[in-house]
Amino acid sequence: MVSDKDIEQAVGILRSGGLVAFPTETVYGLGADAASPPAVRGIFELKGRPATHPVIVHLADAVQVAHWAREVPGAARVLAQRFWPGPLTLVLRRAGNVSDVVTGGQDTIALRVPSHPIARQLLARFGGGIAAPSANRHGRVSATTAEHVRSEFGAAALFVLDGGESQVGIESTIVDVSGSAVSLLRPGSIGVAEIEQALGAPLAASAANAPRAPGTLAAHYAPQTPLSVMERDLALELAASLTRQGKRVAVLALGGQRPLLSGLEWIAAPRQAAAYAHALYASLRRLDECGCDALIVEAPPKGHEWTAIHDRLARAAGGVSAPEAT
Repeated sequence: MVSDKDIEQAVGILRSGGLVAFPTETVYGLGADAASPPAVRGIFELKGRPATHPVIVHLADAVQVAHWAREVPGAARVLAQRFWPGPLTLVLRRAGNVSDVVTGGQDTIALRVPSHPIARQLLARFGGGIAAPSANRHGRVSATTAEHVRSEFGAAALFVLDGGESQVGIESTIVDVSGSAVSLLRPGSIGVAEIEQALGAPLAASAANAPRAPGTLAAHYAPQTPLSVMERDLALELAASLTRQGKRVAVLALGGQRPLLSGLEWIAAPRQAAAYAHALYASLRRLDECGCDALIVEAPPKGHEWTAIHDRLARAAGGVSAPEAT
């Protein structure tokens, strides 16, 4: 359990320009004082993150938005009132005091008020914004437990607040409210239908010149084992073919009976979208650690509740072709 002393230690580290890993309801974040460009650069250096990739600034309360954004349109106020604290990030026009390091050089800033109680305690005690992308090496599978964070960074000196498993398990929904139209930049557990219901209007299509958003690179959330996503019959056929060749294969399946194949690592994922998302990154990490030659994911069902999961799996595959069955 995290104590008041732990929170105070984390606050002290942040105020001195250091980094702290902390839990949110989505995934664990790697945090730094968002008002300190050198501290935020420390995040980029530890993660190996490109300088043009913006980070999300976490706030204790929606009242703080005015310090970070120069314009807060009506749509932003509606969405903040409906979904904050929670797994929604809003992209707004940045205030003049905001550093390019935080925004990736853009004129916009990504803001969120998380709901995890430890994150809220930390933010309230710190008093300012905490820039916090996911607590993992850039492009790799996000961390949803404190142990994932420690495993990811190894010997790196990093203070970690252990809040148990992240409840949601995938990153926040990102909505662009910086322009004349409101659009979705990254799907998450808060779906399009919920956002449109709150706004009373449909979302616009994302424009070609939309702001760059965190976690939207073509290759992201990726294990080190080459990952392929395919329908169940093809997945089982490929797994059988590869194991016959003496290769080791990891499979993330949607339930069903485990085939009697040697050299096969198998995880049966939940069939409900929310439970699947909660377990997704932990499952990918576990299978990745098996040292297999290929990681095959059975394609999840279609449907709006699975949209964010399909997004994460597509980026985890990162354009990698399926291993050839011979």
